[in-house]
Amino acid sequence: MSFSYGQDQLTAGKALAIARRELTTTISSDTNARVEASNATVLRVAAGERAAYGINTGFGPLCNERINPEETVALQRNLLLSHSVGMGEPISIELAKLMLILKVHALCKGYSGIASYVIERICWHIENDIIPVVPEQGSVGASGDLAPLSHLFLPLIGEGEVFHQGKYQPTAIVLQEFGLEPLKLHPKAGLALINGTQFMLAHAVKIVEELQSLLSHADLIAALMIDGMLGSAMPFHPALHATRPHKGNTHVAARVAHFLNESEINTSHVNCDRVQDPYSLRCVPQVHGASRHAWLHLKEIVEAELNSVTDNPVVINDELIISGGSFHGQPIALPMDYACLAAHEVGSISDRRSYFSLYGIPGSVPKLLVKDTGLHSGLMIVQYTGAALVSENKSLCFPASADSIPTSLGQEDHVSMGSISGRKTLRVIGNLRRILAIELFCAAQAMDFHRPLTSSATLEAVHTSVRKTIPHATADRIYGKDLLAAEELIRSGALLEIVSQHTPEKFSDFDSSFENY
Repeated sequence: MSFSYGQDQLTAGKALAIARRELTTTISSDTNARVEASNATVLRVAAGERAAYGINTGFGPLCNERINPEETVALQRNLLLSHSVGMGEPISIELAKLMLILKVHALCKGYSGIASYVIERICWHIENDIIPVVPEQGSVGASGDLAPLSHLFLPLIGEGEVFHQGKYQPTAIVLQEFGLEPLKLHPKAGLALINGTQFMLAHAVKIVEELQSLLSHADLIAALMIDGMLGSAMPFHPALHATRPHKGNTHVAARVAHFLNESEINTSHVNCDRVQDPYSLRCVPQVHGASRHAWLHLKEIVEAELNSVTDNPVVINDELIISGGSFHGQPIALPMDYACLAAHEVGSISDRRSYFSLYGIPGSVPKLLVKDTGLHSGLMIVQYTGAALVSENKSLCFPASADSIPTSLGQEDHVSMGSISGRKTLRVIGNLRRILAIELFCAAQAMDFHRPLTSSATLEAVHTSVRKTIPHATADRIYGKDLLAAEELIRSGALLEIVSQHTPEKFSDFDSSFENY
């Protein structure tokens, strides 16, 4: 099975599979013909008298400056050089590789006027894992991601740096090693390369993947905590959620109910005198479910963007070359900010469950989750880290897309700041993983005090997996090491694999839109 650039429908999952060499790619003869026809249109316009933005004019506020035909090649080179103004640390190699993949797919739609030889060179970088170095800062997300994309494509003209064989190297040295010459870019090529939303979109693809995983972990860990703290299973009853049928709520409720099904611990206190659990236990479907909706919205927007043309001008045909705003990042900036808030809220309620667990249950679960407190502080300070992470996430929840600073001498007078939305959302998601790791540690510790009663088969298997790397705490130790181990367990996906093994049909009765991307 392979993916055909410009022809097949790209999804976040497929883009990641291509980046990880799990899915091969092709460019069909039909796609190649479409690309060359668009390029031929651009070359005719460049040689003619009619002004067309970026083909035979300057850029941004210089859009009314006509460029002589013999200078159009130099214009494209100068465009990449002058726009390579990014600062900060390089983005991850996978993000940069995703940017290349997403750009190839957009260019292969045949509306950008690019030539096949340029696309072939980009594919060479992808296939040989010679990945350009892209600084994380510098995009305002309006004419697309001008600065990051300029750095991404400097190697095409022999400039910049690439990551190759485990280290950063000057592009010129690597090209010489492979016997390749820098490209000379034809009219509009530079503009087609650097106009676009691929920096923002690569971040959005990673957000879709990582947030989906953490939402699934959050349901599972919450169920573990519910059993650990003798919470009721009734708030997850399908009859309740049929009366308020939000798709995310019913999905989460069904998952948690499944995890608690046939738990001896849960049935042992059916007739207890506790009337209601705290919100952090019984409102899991409502809070996690709402965040599922945010994730689903982002996934749908990302899939549309992955299969869009986002540069400028768009070459429809010889008579119709349109300078528009397809590069503006607002369509994905807003959903990424929504996803950022959604990730924070999952972390916020997770921390409340961890905090609640420290109260203990008289006669059952000890205060601070360690029996001999006084001499030992128990898990008191573990929750401090959770509180710090939640507070940090709160400070990152201001929507970047609510800001706009005019650029390009007022030509670009409203910008999306979508690049910042993407970067900070991934940071919040990283913090969420750590917050869930803290809850996992606390929940597993609480479960230990209910023996010899057992939980469900799924939760018992999860608990066993935790105990393989994190022993029960009977006395104070360096709990930070336990938290790192719990974080790595979540990152590895091993717990979700356990869920899959104990649920052969993998929730076939639940809404599949929350399971696939």
